[in-house]
Amino acid sequence: MFARAVPYEIVAIGASAGGVKALLTVLKALPVDFPVPVVIVQHLDPHHDTVLAELLDRRSRLRVKLAEDGDVAEPGTAYIAPPDHHLLVGPGGALRLSRRDKVRFVRPSADLLFESVAVACGAAALVCVLTGTGSDGSAGARVVSSHGGTVVAEDPSTAEFKGMPQAVANSVAVDLTLPLEGIADALVALTGGTRSL
Repeated sequence: MFARAVPYEIVAIGASAGGVKALLTVLKALPVDFPVPVVIVQHLDPHHDTVLAELLDRRSRLRVKLAEDGDVAEPGTAYIAPPDHHLLVGPGGALRLSRRDKVRFVRPSADLLFESVAVACGAAALVCVLTGTGSDGSAGARVVSSHGGTVVAEDPSTAEFKGMPQAVANSVAVDLTLPLEGIADALVALTGGTRSL
């Protein structure tokens, strides 16, 4: 565990293929009093409504909801980017939805989420890349790192799909690389919880 001068303000998570199972594993292990908001990009079918938020909400101690434009992110709540919308975080945890162009062929984009978190929170940003194909999240993780934030990645060797976590590991010095089952405990410990790594 490394000492930090700046407390974290937010956790941003990016996932793609295999992500629903990975998100269930992480979110169900976070305590109800998790001290910072969680914002999530999971690549979804852009042409259909999703029940992902309801599914995760039923199995998580956190409140889980689809993000809405104008929401202010609150501790103990996880916000999921709706299908075909980028999710951005502004000052004070203000959430914004955008239909701007796809990034790396996807909308929502983990890159854009991570970049917005880096700008809004600086060294108080904590981002996590889970299973997925492609390289979404790698450019955003570089921005987070350059602003003094922290990057956590699922261990590519144990990820269901290693593309995204491997791309992040190839592009930035990842602060923590962990098997999926260890990520929730790490997030709790990093944000000031009582569990140890």
